[in-house]
Amino acid sequence: MAWIEVFVSALCPFAHRVRLVLAEKGVQARETEVDLRNKPLCFLEKSPNGKVPLLDHEGRLVWVAAVIGEYLDEVFPDRPLLPKDPHARARTRILVNFADTRLYARTEALLHSADPRAGGSTSSKIRLQIMAEIADDLRTLESQILTERPQDGSYWLGGEFSLADLSFYPWFEQVCVLERYLGFQMPAECHRLLKWREAIMARDAVRAIARPPEFYLEAYGRLLAI
Repeated sequence: MAWIEVFVSALCPFAHRVRLVLAEKGVQARETEVDLRNKPLCFLEKSPNGKVPLLDHEGRLVWVAAVIGEYLDEVFPDRPLLPKDPHARARTRILVNFADTRLYARTEALLHSADPRAGGSTSSKIRLQIMAEIADDLRTLESQILTERPQDGSYWLGGEFSLADLSFYPWFEQVCVLERYLGFQMPAECHRLLKWREAIMARDAVRAIARPPEFYLEAYGRLLAI
């Protein structure tokens, strides 16, 4: 049995993505929780960028969630999460990049703007602009990407579950925070996205490690103090 340790933080969606990949693969790993406001020396000595997630696989370090996902898929090929077809594989990577560079990046900026300990302040106008950009990203997913997928399944690639699904899901698990504390509203026309989320939530591995909205609302309520 391979020895694996993964450094995570409870509220980090990228760390949750890695936890989901491990769960889908049925791979056991030691989880080490990192306080991102007071990072322990043992973590900083290992981590090249000081961020979670960080994977330690028998002394070999891998970081960046998207890279860790592909690494785990190669090292543990059972229950593959990357398609064999080159075009489908490329499409998966495009979707992961969309999630990371648009949806998560904008959400991080939005949450950072609301954190009283982040330093500085962001006007309500800019926050509204960021939320409008997030809503546009969701409309893009709904109107372009989901409508172009094969119609033989519930996932991003149709019937084939992939890293793309796992990359987006943590955002949807935490969207309640944006709705409760920042007034964000899911675009009313995003029916396919909601059905996709229901399909992901129904998976055994996702259900096994999912956290309820109350968990995130309580934790972010303390952080944001709003």
